[in-house]
This record gives sequence, structure tokens and C-alpha cells, in this order.
Amino acid sequence: MWKKIECVAIYTDDLENSVAFYQSLGLTKAWETYQDEGKQWKFVGMRFPDGDSELVLKNNPNLNFAETEIVVEDVRETYEILKANPEVEWIRPPFPNALGGHVAVMQAPDKNVFVLVGK
Repeated sequence: MWKKIECVAIYTDDLENSVAFYQSLGLTKAWETYQDEGKQWKFVGMRFPDGDSELVLKNNPNLNFAETEIVVEDVRETYEILKANPEVEWIRPPFPNALGGHVAVMQAPDKNVFVLVGK
């Protein structure tokens, strides 16, 4: 069902400092976007040298927890299977991704948050 880790997103209250720190560790700034229409909160993608995965920095204090993005074959199918489990909490059911495919956000029974991406 789960194929691979795409990225891990972490909270920071100082994006500029965090970008500089992770660049010093060998990551490169790959992209930057606003999370909201008011352009208050940002996401910054830091790519690892192998180019396969990213560390995403976020500065929204309402999202001050780590999220792991997991690639799945079919987000809606995975949602249908997992929603039968009462221990899985759905933060956001499947919705279309602007880049294509779908996204859903779940909280596992151990309270870890996973962002599922795929078709």
C-alpha cells in the first residue's frame, strides 16, 4: 500500500535561518510556496543531494508538528481501506492535488501525521 517516503515536513519559526542551516548540511533549496491565500505561511522544499527526497520547512505555528509524506498507488483507494480502522483519524480526506493526483492527510493511532500522495 505505501511505496516510499517522499519528504518529511518540519516546523520552524525562522525559515531564513533554517534554510541556511540545512544548506550548510548539503541540501539545496528546490522550491518555495505559500500555504495560504493571505501569503502569511510558507513551505520551503530542501532537496537532499541524491535528489530522491526532500525536507520541507514550514512556518505555520498551527502546524508545529512533523509530517511524513508517503507515496501510495491510489490515495482514494488507500483512504477507503484505512477509513474502516477506527484508530485512524482523517485530518483531510482525499482532495485533488494542483500538480495532479490526490492528497489525503491522516493521523495514525500513535498520533504521527502522514500525508498520502498519489493518483
